[in-house]
Amino acid sequence: MNSSAPDNITNILDVESIRADFPILQQEVHGCRLAFLDNAASSQRPRAVIDAVSHYYEHDHANVHRGVHSLSHRATDAYEGAREKVRTFINAKSASEIVFTGGTTESINLVAASLGLNMGPGDEILISHMEHHSNIVPWKLLCERSGATLHVAPINHRGELILDEMLAMLGPSTKIVALTHASNALGTVNPVSEVIEAAHALDIPVLIDGAQAVPHSTIDVQKLGCEFYAFSGHKMCGPTGIGVLYGREDMLERLPPWQGGGEMILSVSFEETVYNKLPYKFEAGTPHIAGAIGLGAAIDYLNGIGMESIAAYESHLSAYAGQQLAAIDGLRIIGEADNKVSVHSFVIDGIHPHDLGTVLDHKGVAIRTGHHCAMPVMDFFGVAGTARASMAFYNNAEDIDQLIDALAVAKEMFA
Repeated sequence: MNSSAPDNITNILDVESIRADFPILQQEVHGCRLAFLDNAASSQRPRAVIDAVSHYYEHDHANVHRGVHSLSHRATDAYEGAREKVRTFINAKSASEIVFTGGTTESINLVAASLGLNMGPGDEILISHMEHHSNIVPWKLLCERSGATLHVAPINHRGELILDEMLAMLGPSTKIVALTHASNALGTVNPVSEVIEAAHALDIPVLIDGAQAVPHSTIDVQKLGCEFYAFSGHKMCGPTGIGVLYGREDMLERLPPWQGGGEMILSVSFEETVYNKLPYKFEAGTPHIAGAIGLGAAIDYLNGIGMESIAAYESHLSAYAGQQLAAIDGLRIIGEADNKVSVHSFVIDGIHPHDLGTVLDHKGVAIRTGHHCAMPVMDFFGVAGTARASMAFYNNAEDIDQLIDALAVAKEMFA
C-alpha cells in the first residue's frame, strides 16, 4: 500500500463508524475488499435508508392523499414529511416549491417542456460546454420544437467556465440560463451565484443542475436566488427514481403543467380542467412514495453527520487522491479547476479507459469509464472517454491507496 493519508483527513469524521452503516461496503469483489469510487454515478445507501423503505412497504404502503383509511394517512404523512425535510435541507421558502420527480433528468425536462410552450423563433437558451446530456438534450429538443436557438458558453483547458464570455452572451432574447453547479465529468464547481446575479439583472430566469453539488455541500436556494434547482436522491444516499425540482413559487405558478392525469387536478369535465395547487400541479399520477420516504431518511442521515463536516472531509480526501494520481507517470488529469467536488477524471497513456476499469474491478476498485454522459466535454479535451474516480464521505485513504496500487498493476500489464 501507499503511504497513509495525512492525519487531518481522519480527524474530521469517524469514517470507520460511518462505513459500518453501509452494508454494501462490507463485501469483497474478486476476493478483494471493495473500494467503491463510483459515487458520481450513484452513491450507496446506509442501513437507515434501506430500513425506512422496507418499513414503509411492510407497514404503511397505500396510495397517498385522498384516502380516508389509516394506512393512507400514514403513507401521506410520511410522504409529505419527506417533502418538508427536502425543503429544510435546501432552505426553500415553502414546501409548495418542492416538486418530487424521477430525478434531475425529469426535473430539467419538466422545466424545458413547460417553459418552452411560450418560446419561439428568436428566443435563446444559454447553457455551458460542460453540461451533462440531461442539461443539453431537453433544450435541444425544445429548440427543435419551438425554433428557439441554443447558445453554449465556452470552457478553458482547465475545465473551468469562461465566465466573462458566458455573461457577454446574455441578452434580451435569452429566455433561460441552465447551468450545472458542479460538473459530473470534471468535478468543476461553477460560479453559479455570479451567473444568477447577472441573469437577474436582465430578468432572465436560471435553472441550476445540482445533481453533483447537493451530495457534497450545503445548498441554500434562497441565498442563491435561482428560479429552479434540480437534483437526484440516488446521488445523496437516497433511492433511485426519486428527485427534486425546486421551483420558486411565483415561477411554478406561472408554468403550465407538464403531464396530465390524477393528482394534478382539482376537477375534470369534458369541458374544463381545473389544476391542483402547488406542488401537486406537477405531480401527475401515483408518486414514488417509497422513494420520497427513503430520500427523507437519507437527508436525516446526512444531517446527522453534518454537511459542513462532509464537505471538509471530502475536500481533504480528494486532495490526497489528486496528489497520488498526479504522481503516476503517463497519467493526465482531465479537469484541473481550482474549485472542484471530489471527482477525478483521468487518462493513462496506452491504456483504454474501459480496459483500465476492467483491471481495477478485478482488484476490487469500482470506478466509472466512458464519456460520463458529457460527450461535448470529451470532444473538447480530445479524448473518447476517461476513467473517473469519485469519492463520498464514506470513502477512506485505504480506498485511494487501493486505487493507486491497482493502477500500478494496470500500467504493468499494458507496458
